[in-house]
Amino acid sequence: MQCSRKPHILLVNPWIHDFAAYDFWAKPLGLLQLAGILQHHGMSISYIDCLDRFHPCAPPSDPYARNGRGPYRKTPIPKPQGLEDVQRTYSRYGIKKAWFWNSLEKAGKPDLILVTSLMTYWYPGVQETIQELKKWQPDVPVVLGGVYASLCHDHAKQHSGADQVVSGPGEDGLLDLVQAFTGFEARPRFDSANLDSFPYPALELQNRITYVPLMMSRGCPFACAYCASRFLNPKQMARNPANVVAEIEFWHQKWGVVDFAFYDDALLVNSEKQILPILQAIVQKGLEVRFHTPNALHVREINQEVAYLMFRAGFKTIRLGLETAAFDHRNALDSKVTADEFSKAVAHLKAVGFKQEQVGAYLLWGLPGQALGEVEESIRIVKNCGITPVIAHYTPIPHTDLWPRAVAASRYDLEADPVFTNNAIMPCQKEPFSWSIISRLKGLITDEEF
Repeated sequence: MQCSRKPHILLVNPWIHDFAAYDFWAKPLGLLQLAGILQHHGMSISYIDCLDRFHPCAPPSDPYARNGRGPYRKTPIPKPQGLEDVQRTYSRYGIKKAWFWNSLEKAGKPDLILVTSLMTYWYPGVQETIQELKKWQPDVPVVLGGVYASLCHDHAKQHSGADQVVSGPGEDGLLDLVQAFTGFEARPRFDSANLDSFPYPALELQNRITYVPLMMSRGCPFACAYCASRFLNPKQMARNPANVVAEIEFWHQKWGVVDFAFYDDALLVNSEKQILPILQAIVQKGLEVRFHTPNALHVREINQEVAYLMFRAGFKTIRLGLETAAFDHRNALDSKVTADEFSKAVAHLKAVGFKQEQVGAYLLWGLPGQALGEVEESIRIVKNCGITPVIAHYTPIPHTDLWPRAVAASRYDLEADPVFTNNAIMPCQKEPFSWSIISRLKGLITDEEF
């Protein structure tokens, strides 16, 4: 049955339940992209971000501190079953429940609710969010999408509380989904196989735009054993560089945004046709903006020209995807960088003016069978190069090549419950979570004599 009335759709970014969480340029870009598409087709949209650091009820804070980053509000809650022995405080990160309900009442009853998800082990926060939505409007259908919904589809169907769980990129079948639940039929005004046909994400729905997440491309040519990029985005797609520049100008000139965070998994790949034209245009236009790369950059793609243009264009936070400096036996993880390529890339970045505090190299800790000494040696090598080691705690991810080894190595039943994949508890180490190990690694990073 078709409906001529344009539906009202509520989109929700859920709470996080975890031992630690922080806004490191983390926005639900996919959900906001769906909001933009739905608006583009004339639908009425409401948006609630349970992680909103600038909710109207929250105490005032500087939105421009730390280049847009900052801590989430947190409320201690009981630990999930099976993690009671972890010597850390478990919390709900995000706005107070009363604030959430206040936002729901202001939004008004929708025809459909779309909820996103990110880390697989954050699903308890997704559960709680959907439970509250069902208390509020039990007859309104809730559809769950996102990373957890894709990687742990069966678990999400059984445990999330959503009426339907969708895998893969959300824009695929979005309009069909709306029609199925609301009866409203819309002729597509975009092509899901062409990123340049998408409207801008509806970032203006946020209470404050402190930074803008950018995505120039989807997918990655590498197949690293620890990464699910290939599973989540099997098809590689890229935008026209001119359209990326236009989006940067739009947010900068109309909304006064200065900080931009690239979300690409392969930002520097095919640089001659992709990132270099963008950087050249930014420099030529004299845009006074800042760029950050919370997702790791591919080290071997950094040559003298790339480093120079990144510096000139305003890159302020560089994160390199090193993962380990044990180059002699890293093939089991990936084949994306050699020792020589790493040294040359760092030299290029330092030569053009990047400082030690601006350039960090991600180092994985907590891999199945990984010895602490390997991480300590990697820290030493990175520091000797004159940049900053950044410890990235390993998260076991279904559908990756490393998943079977992680399952075998873990002291938890990873396949039984995604909550056990939490990287904060070091699930693939034989020993229980230890503050002393974390303190030791942090101490080595700051020790000038190491």
